[in-house]
Amino acid sequence: MFETFFSELRSAKIPVTLKEYLTLLEAVAAGAAGTRVEDFYYLSRAALVKDERNLDRFDQVFGHVFKGLESTAEAIEAEIPEEWLRRIATLHLSDEDKKRIAELGGWDKIMEELKKRLAEQKERHQGGNKWIGTGGTSPFGAYGYNPAGIRIGQHESRHRRAIKVWDKREFRDLDGTAEIGTRTIKVALRRLRQFARTGAASELDLDGTIRGTAEKGYLDVRMRAERHNAVKLLMFFDIGGSMDDHIKEVEELFSAARTEFKHLEYFYFHNCLYESVWKDNARRYTDKTPTWQVLNTFPADYKVIFVGDASMSPYEISVPGGSVEHMNEEPGALWLTRVTDIYKHAVWLNPIDERHWNWTPSINMVRTLLGGRMFPLTLEGLDAATRELMR
Repeated sequence: MFETFFSELRSAKIPVTLKEYLTLLEAVAAGAAGTRVEDFYYLSRAALVKDERNLDRFDQVFGHVFKGLESTAEAIEAEIPEEWLRRIATLHLSDEDKKRIAELGGWDKIMEELKKRLAEQKERHQGGNKWIGTGGTSPFGAYGYNPAGIRIGQHESRHRRAIKVWDKREFRDLDGTAEIGTRTIKVALRRLRQFARTGAASELDLDGTIRGTAEKGYLDVRMRAERHNAVKLLMFFDIGGSMDDHIKEVEELFSAARTEFKHLEYFYFHNCLYESVWKDNARRYTDKTPTWQVLNTFPADYKVIFVGDASMSPYEISVPGGSVEHMNEEPGALWLTRVTDIYKHAVWLNPIDERHWNWTPSINMVRTLLGGRMFPLTLEGLDAATRELMR
């Protein structure tokens, strides 16, 4: 079964090595997994998964390979006479426990009763044996006890009687092909880092203090500047029109970027870059910034990210006066070329599904102007874009 588990993980494109697999077997042989499938799940996940973006696929493979192990009572019941099972239960359950289980009527009855109580209960409940709450003996709740209970809202298991763990799939939004959120964007942006120590010496240099003390024979406290991400980022966001359909994804990207980067500058444009951009959409017609001013203000070591669907009339890119909002003297293609001439590390993130790009001529035009450096606004696409920016 372990060999099947290993091969299924590889088939799911989870990068598991033979060394990690052997390490897992050694840990199991040493008794680290105990006798519970839940313990083995956590052990194997810690040993085999190096990137949290693979956690969801790991959970799916684990649930597929070890399906049924979490419900061994049902499997045994089909082969062992019910009388034998009752005798085993007698050794572990009190008369009150057995009576309570019988009264509940099994799993289906428990779930039916849970739905009923969720509809009836109107306030928090502490203790007792009926309502959903904490510290009681009801089958539903947390920090209490019931031999056939369902744990609700508890930080961790206390009596190890809750059903299922891995099928919760708490990390399902981390799948590389899934739509991204603020947290997963931060995970992907970690690659876009170059740390440097700048500014005042405000952090204790422990290694330097030990070395200096050893050299001088007395306590020599040394300080150093705090490490910061030295990457400088310039972002241009397409706003309005068809981009209204992608506000949520772009807002999450913007929020994550502002958290991750100390040196971040951003501007808005509509459809294609022209001779001016803006920072306040409410004042976009009265408070604009000349694009030349932006290009002359931020040096070439900035990394540039355009965010937009690149879906427009081809004339908006290729000819003067093609803009739908004003009479542009120079084509948008010329401004995009000026950006890529100055900033060697520039990419375009597109929220449109990559499968549809070839059906929109303007997308292919923009992708060509960016030297092919257009990536989908997914976790995998963002990861590929950050790799490109760090080349």
